[in-house]
Amino acid sequence: MKKYISMIAMALMLSMGFTACDVETNEKPGGTNIEKMCGYWDVVYYAVDASGNILDEWADGTIFTYNKSDNGITQMWLDDQQTYWAYQFLVDIDYNNRTFNASERDYDAAGTGKAVVTNGKILEGAGKNLHGMPCDSIAFEISFSDDEYPAKNGFDHYLVTGTKHTGFTE
Repeated sequence: MKKYISMIAMALMLSMGFTACDVETNEKPGGTNIEKMCGYWDVVYYAVDASGNILDEWADGTIFTYNKSDNGITQMWLDDQQTYWAYQFLVDIDYNNRTFNASERDYDAAGTGKAVVTNGKILEGAGKNLHGMPCDSIAFEISFSDDEYPAKNGFDHYLVTGTKHTGFTE
């Protein structure tokens, strides 16, 4: 009899264990409201003159674009993770057209200088990674108020272009 009671008790505990771990939720996992504009980008900075002519490949870098904590659809963060000019600031976006820009605004929390972003665009599937596979691309023009390189080197601003990091070894 003792054997049957312990077997029934064990069966009850196991059944409770399985039902106790059952998570019931109606939430569907998903991305942010601007997920198609967010990403990790491998970019190149080009020196551009006032007429829009590319004069030189200036530097390589990495940037991140990501949503604000309010998950809104009017602004996103543009952040180079201190790989080039140490900027991190909000840009205005038009999510439907995948465009972005920023009038003159502080590019870091310390107020080091101002940045202007124009002609920002994310093109879905328009880039190619090193293996030739399609991936998203990004392009924008940027200038910094405290940047002495353009005046010293005969250019006006930077054109930044690149592709979304795919996560594969490139």
